[in-house]
Amino acid sequence: MREAGVNLVSLGIFSWSRLEPQEGKFDFAWLDRIMNLLHEGGISVDLATATASPPPWMSHAHPEMLPVLADGVRLWPGGRQHYCPSSSIYRDGTRRLVDALATRYAEHPALVMWHVGNEYGCHVPACFCDVSARAFRKWLTERYGDIAGLNRAWGTDFWSQRYSSWDEVLPPRRTPTWPNPTQQLDFMRFSSDELLECYEIEHRILTERTPNIPVTTNFMRFFKPLDYWKWAEREDIVTDDVYQDPLDPEAGMHAAMAGDLMRSLGHGKPWLLMEQSPNRVNWREVNAPKLPGQMRLWSLQALARGADGVMFFQWRQSRAGAEKFHSAMVPHGPTQSSPTWHEVVQLGAELRGLDALRGSRVPANVAILFDWESWWALELPSKPSNRIQQVAQLEAFYRPLFEANVTADFARPTDDLSGYKLVVAPSLYMVSDAGAANLAAYVEKGGNLLMSFFSGIVDVNEHIRLGGYPQPFVRVLGLQVLDWVPLGDSEKVAIEFADAGKGSNYRATGDIWAELIEVHGADVIATFASSHLNGSAAVTLNRFGAGTAQYVSTQLDPIALENLVRSACARAGVSPVMNVPAGVEAVQRDMADGSLLFLLNHGAATVEIAVPGGAVSLNGGKAMRDGRLHLEPRDVAILRRSEAGAPA
Repeated sequence: MREAGVNLVSLGIFSWSRLEPQEGKFDFAWLDRIMNLLHEGGISVDLATATASPPPWMSHAHPEMLPVLADGVRLWPGGRQHYCPSSSIYRDGTRRLVDALATRYAEHPALVMWHVGNEYGCHVPACFCDVSARAFRKWLTERYGDIAGLNRAWGTDFWSQRYSSWDEVLPPRRTPTWPNPTQQLDFMRFSSDELLECYEIEHRILTERTPNIPVTTNFMRFFKPLDYWKWAEREDIVTDDVYQDPLDPEAGMHAAMAGDLMRSLGHGKPWLLMEQSPNRVNWREVNAPKLPGQMRLWSLQALARGADGVMFFQWRQSRAGAEKFHSAMVPHGPTQSSPTWHEVVQLGAELRGLDALRGSRVPANVAILFDWESWWALELPSKPSNRIQQVAQLEAFYRPLFEANVTADFARPTDDLSGYKLVVAPSLYMVSDAGAANLAAYVEKGGNLLMSFFSGIVDVNEHIRLGGYPQPFVRVLGLQVLDWVPLGDSEKVAIEFADAGKGSNYRATGDIWAELIEVHGADVIATFASSHLNGSAAVTLNRFGAGTAQYVSTQLDPIALENLVRSACARAGVSPVMNVPAGVEAVQRDMADGSLLFLLNHGAATVEIAVPGGAVSLNGGKAMRDGRLHLEPRDVAILRRSEAGAPA
């Protein structure tokens, strides 16, 4: 570990059955030995609470604690996460184990962080058993007060679903057709909250026993079942697991997007890459290896996007079990003949020289609105089109920003948006009254909003907002959507843009969705040029107060959307971090006495980049001649500039 530059180890994540081989009887001798060895070697410990996988004796004695699916199928032990989040058996067991761990290791000098559970909800995001049903009713009582409030919120007069008492209310189990949409949405809220309460049970014990030790649990990027905005508020440091697919040509963009989300969840504070693979994973249909240099590239990319450290799963490659083909820092064979090991050692040595970046922040002038509850509601069934998927819409607008090297944060509609020059709202289907008012105020005070189709359609109860679509934003956008026109799988619509710069028009296409718009004051930037929509507005721009609000009523082809996003950035005064060749990612981190500029070459060719004046390489002998940097494929340069010469 010292050879590899390891200074932090996550320990004991799946060790419950070793720590407590029988109920109430603990064996800490083996863990004592490892904790002491790590401390003696100068390595700190992120000690796991081991509660992600209950021991066999627990479910054998209490099978009622096992989770149940919506169709009534019970899930059995043999994997992991085999517990109902509402089970008192499971919760009491976690209290007992965590209390014993915290009591024993509170004063251990190796302990620097607590790791609660592991990837909550990864396999069992919700349970539909009778125990969960009782907990769901309690959650609903606290939300709505009485059964009449529930009936109003769920719109239960439709399909004769009106409830007479709380005992009649169930989770959305398998039904003849779609369950009530608001029932489904509330159950998603409940399920996220119920797992969060499992985390909170442990968090409370740990903070009481060790008030000065930070507590975290590892996230999984854009993981749909859990509202990470709420979860992040309970973490002392945001951590994430990122497993890029080497076969994905946009893996770099997807990892950058994840890093921006983690930074945003912590309100700009540095985060930690808790897990990544040194080489291949084991769980895809085809588990491709990382190319030489790719592990380093993606590790340093996490630092560029705001991480203060990178870790791996796992240290030593397993000999047995479900993940024995998952790569590790130490492989099955000799380290001296392992390319992966040599890359790990190289990365560890390089990270030792990058302490200057700790605590620095990543500035962003653009915010992309992303709300978990709107995501849940958008993808419920029985919509005009099921082809509108939230993450795909986020990616569509993130991609041109990433390729232009414009850094973006993610934000909720209710967040303070005043510090952003441009706010992008991709398919913000559900929005609260407070969120809608916040967006209107942002534009009115001089902000620039770019909103796409099927936004502002429902309130927080998943009820249609009456008065014309999108009702909360009709005045802000200067238009009204008269009708939706969902498009078939291979159907496209032609769009004609007025190219003011060239004095001519140019054509684009849209797919998935289109809308019939009636303009009320907005300028028409593009019109539909096919189908019955021919001549009607497709893209508009409205001046509202001191700001602007642009609306896009279809999914534009990538080139047209790139042009639109870059035009919106120019109008808002947003500029790229740096102008660099295509395939090079440029990200800046700001320090009190200057800035760090990361240049990451995701391309397959060596590129030449003009280096800012006064820049000094932080990561070794980069070939800089006559103020130009030569960056090879999958290589990374980190440049430091003093405050006087720092780029804007």
